[in-house]
Amino acid sequence: MTTEAPIKATSAPTPATTPTKRVLRKFFANPVAIGGLVVILIFVLTALITGICALFGIYFPYDPNATNLAIKLNPPSAAHWLGTDNLGRDVFSRLLNGSYISLSVGFVAMAVSLLLGVVIGAVSGYYGGWIDNILMRIVDALLCFPSFFLILTAVALLGPDIRIIILVIGLLSWTGTARLVRAEFLTLRETEYVRAARALGQRTWPIIFRHILPNAFAPIFVTAVVGIPDAILIEAGLSFINLGVQPPQATWGNIITDGRSYLLDAWWLIVFPGLAIFLAALSFYLVGDALRAATTTRQQSK
Repeated sequence: MTTEAPIKATSAPTPATTPTKRVLRKFFANPVAIGGLVVILIFVLTALITGICALFGIYFPYDPNATNLAIKLNPPSAAHWLGTDNLGRDVFSRLLNGSYISLSVGFVAMAVSLLLGVVIGAVSGYYGGWIDNILMRIVDALLCFPSFFLILTAVALLGPDIRIIILVIGLLSWTGTARLVRAEFLTLRETEYVRAARALGQRTWPIIFRHILPNAFAPIFVTAVVGIPDAILIEAGLSFINLGVQPPQATWGNIITDGRSYLLDAWWLIVFPGLAIFLAALSFYLVGDALRAATTTRQQSK
């Protein structure tokens, strides 16, 4: 009589955690990053709702451009939560309306900068040689001058139109992204999967965009997140010196400009838009720093 050996129960193998999930888990384990992300979402949703409503002539709580000299420079109250400015316009309404413009400048200008920087950095890093030398000398020449003064000069010559401001900020802010992408491509172009793609006869652009660029996406995304508040601050600086978006269109920067003559009499004209710029910029920087830490941890653990 034979005895059968007991069968040991084996549990199913747990699936391996993907790099994306590890990055997200690391990111959402940071409470500061979550707080920054919540603030960003609030700003973005507010700007989208305000912008869509403005297309249909709907404003909350008041028309941001409606003047009433009888209530000018009124302090914050139940009727006007953040007070009124020197023309009797509701500051809260202008802040809401200005959030759409300021955030639009940040996102669109960064998109232009990112597109230009990624293409130039990818071409420079992948081809190398004389192409790399020419492109990097152009980058070095632009880096010799402070970007804000280049943007300031271009806007002063071309005019303070919002489309011009967005294009100028984007077209003169791509150098850092290009250098980052170039450094990533110099490393990734020598990997085995890229060599295998070349051996199989794949063309250059599919290799760049299908094989190399997705593996360099993490640092590029971090750069984009950090670059958005830079564009917002540049627009605010231009508006502060009357070279930004022109009145009566409200932005966070020109609200501060309108209030600088009344600093001692109407502090709310400076404090509230300045606080909006500070919170938006700080939130983007905190989220970008947390993403950088999460992606660096992932790359070091490979």
